[in-house]
Amino acid sequence: MSTAVDSASPDREPTIDEQQVAKAARRQGGRHPGGMNVPAEKSMDFFGSGRRLLGRLAPVRLQVLAAVVLSVASVALAVLGPKVLGRATDLLFAGVIGARLPAGQSKDQVVAGLRGQGQDNFANMVAAMDLVPGQGVPFDEIGRVLLVVVGLYAASSVLMWISALIVNNVSMVTMRRMRSDVEDKLHRLPLSHVDRQPRGELLSRVTNDIDNLGLSLQQTLGQLLNALVTVVGILIIMLWISPLLTLIALTAIPLSMIVLGVIAKRSQKLFVRQWERTGVFNGQIEEVFTGHELVTVFGRRQEAVASAMRTNQELYQATFGAQFVSGLMMPAMMFIGNISYVLVAVVGGVQVATGSMTLGNVQAFIQYSRQFTQPLSQVASMANLLQSGVASAERVFELLDAPEQEQERTHAQLSDRARGRIEFDDVTFSYDPAQPLIDGLDLVAEPGQTVAIVGPTGAGKTTLVNLIMRFYELDSGRITLDGVDITDMSRRQLRSRIGMVLQDTWIFKGTIRDNIAYGRPEATEDEIREAAEATYVDRFVQHLPDGYDTMLDDEGGNISAGEKQLITIARAFLAQPSLLILDEATSSVDTRTEVLLQQAMAALRSERTSFVIAHRLSTIRDADLILVMEQGSIVEQGTHEALLAAGGTFARLHAAQFAGQET
Repeated sequence: MSTAVDSASPDREPTIDEQQVAKAARRQGGRHPGGMNVPAEKSMDFFGSGRRLLGRLAPVRLQVLAAVVLSVASVALAVLGPKVLGRATDLLFAGVIGARLPAGQSKDQVVAGLRGQGQDNFANMVAAMDLVPGQGVPFDEIGRVLLVVVGLYAASSVLMWISALIVNNVSMVTMRRMRSDVEDKLHRLPLSHVDRQPRGELLSRVTNDIDNLGLSLQQTLGQLLNALVTVVGILIIMLWISPLLTLIALTAIPLSMIVLGVIAKRSQKLFVRQWERTGVFNGQIEEVFTGHELVTVFGRRQEAVASAMRTNQELYQATFGAQFVSGLMMPAMMFIGNISYVLVAVVGGVQVATGSMTLGNVQAFIQYSRQFTQPLSQVASMANLLQSGVASAERVFELLDAPEQEQERTHAQLSDRARGRIEFDDVTFSYDPAQPLIDGLDLVAEPGQTVAIVGPTGAGKTTLVNLIMRFYELDSGRITLDGVDITDMSRRQLRSRIGMVLQDTWIFKGTIRDNIAYGRPEATEDEIREAAEATYVDRFVQHLPDGYDTMLDDEGGNISAGEKQLITIARAFLAQPSLLILDEATSSVDTRTEVLLQQAMAALRSERTSFVIAHRLSTIRDADLILVMEQGSIVEQGTHEALLAAGGTFARLHAAQFAGQET
């Protein structure tokens, strides 16, 4: 049985400005300006996070292996292309030179004659060629070589296409698994972790960062694999053609690595800041949009716009800086590659002239040298996307590494007949160890009793019910339900016996019928209508054009706040819990409806233990027991009349609340 629960934070959520101050404090060594200790922020571990990201490919390792094999085969065929094409160049050049030589002589005779004429360089070049003096260009043989080249490139393209399909599938499967892990993690996080996080920051990690990571992984994984294989393949064949020219071409690599290292170190910090600012900006926008009415009512629109503009400017500066600095990589790599190209062309030309190399090999080597720098330039152009993706990955990993709520113990055997007896035995709890809240609390709520909890703001009223729901774990002591320690129950067991109605209503997108049935999905139509009639939902539903089929949006904007509250009460009524928690549940309804709801909740509370948190003391006159809390302790308890007669804290609260009405 499911019960709809709106979690209410016991502490005020930090504002965006406070979040920024805390972040600044962490960067300055972990000391908050006000003296509060703040954990120091860890530096970005690019390679560690990158290795962890690659580790998530383990479940699809066979697909990755297949992609690698296909990529190697594709690159091998593509790398052979210029070498084979160089053979066609040699045949063409040899045919042109051979046609100029006297026919009827062997190549050795022609070479000897040229040396006798003092043309040693030309003689060496002719000696290195595969030609027949007096014979022209062999177009048939050149045609066959070109067909081989076309076949090589066609086969390479097909293999690369298949490899790209596999890589895309690997990326999508990995991101689907990560989204699923994040979703599961959110359900395992304790409420305390969610309370400490601005909602927009958490949403940014779950949506923006995962989207950015998926885009980065999809666009870089295949290209990086292809680039690495291409570099290795080209390097091998370059060494085969000419170790000297290879050495010249490789001199550009150390210089490139130095330039890339300097740029990457600077841009990585900017990318981390970019996604931090993105989270802050989303949190700020979510905060302002959620409280749009209050911002408008209090005339703070200009301040909200100004604050958003400041944060947006910070985000713009971080994003511009990251893109600008990382964008320097490609031009720098191209400049260094062009220098290497010039050196290879000059030295290669000299070797052709001296007969040390053929023209086709020089042509092939120049192509290889360009292709060798191309993967490096490609990696450089992807560096900003890669760094951005790793920065997002670290933020997602930080969420996945967050401490989870305590593991479930062995499920206790609970009786089918729930009585709803709650006992607090020497309970101690605090959100911050330095600020004790509840200390040594003892309390017994008998079955069928209505226990009202009153007290000033911050007294610990909501904390008390949060402990019953196990939204937070106790520091010491224990809480029992029908004699069973709640920590010996699974959270599902415990919460299935509790119905909760909060001051802040929660309506999801769906029909009114669906929203009521959320409390017990298997309920029949008659049971849903019975719950609606008992809580006076039926009264206003009858006036809606579509009745119970009326669609509500996730904010419930097409019905009033009081009507939304009635629906949440009907939801709890339908759930038929043994323990009922009402956190100022009637605060949003009018006085007449409140009277009706009091009657409905009286029926709902019959034979059930009820905890009622109330600020309007008129709503708890009939409570069996009223607990008055101050600073986490129960300072008074008794009935409404007894507490008024005692003239203590409750009497003062009562007098303060009704003084204006009496006046």
